[in-house]
Amino acid sequence: MTDWAEVYRANIAAVADLAEGLSTEELSRNVPATPDWTVHDVLAHLAGGPADVLNGRMDGAPGPDWTERHVAERAARTTPEIVSEMRAHVGEVVAGLDGNDRPALVWNAAVHHADLREALGKGVPPAAMWRPVVEAKEPSLGEHAAALAGVPDYERFRMLFSRRSRAQTAGWNTGLDQATLDGFAIFGARDDDQPVPR
Repeated sequence: MTDWAEVYRANIAAVADLAEGLSTEELSRNVPATPDWTVHDVLAHLAGGPADVLNGRMDGAPGPDWTERHVAERAARTTPEIVSEMRAHVGEVVAGLDGNDRPALVWNAAVHHADLREALGKGVPPAAMWRPVVEAKEPSLGEHAAALAGVPDYERFRMLFSRRSRAQTAGWNTGLDQATLDGFAIFGARDDDQPVPR
């Protein structure tokens, strides 16, 4: 059984460490695959999501109005303030994970951690921080799992959360038609190529 608590702790700790060393220019950098968010905005969402869940502020969740509220409410906060808020909620989030085999806050942290690293040219996060998500989502590939077996795990992870474009997934030469590949993307297919860590 996956230790989702450890996956969450590891991602938040890594994001917090990354955030604390960023310049003003890096904090204002656009993060691909997000709603035109900057690095600062993604950090705000990673603090705001857990805060709202723990306080029962779920109106509009998980849609764009809900996530934009996280960003707007923290627009004037400093990075240390946002990082402090993220860290402050880890214990409560982890306490609420027991028995949840599809923990949205954990998956959200893993996806956005990867978003930040790609935007900042920091490479692929350690596998322990995202591979459990791929493994949990593997059943959703159904009869097509064998066709995708040759695609690196990290790329499947990014595809599943709509972080790879139609052109990028077509380039994998899986033999699957584009409609099938598009159907795996939780947030829908995208046409804009995304940064791929080397």
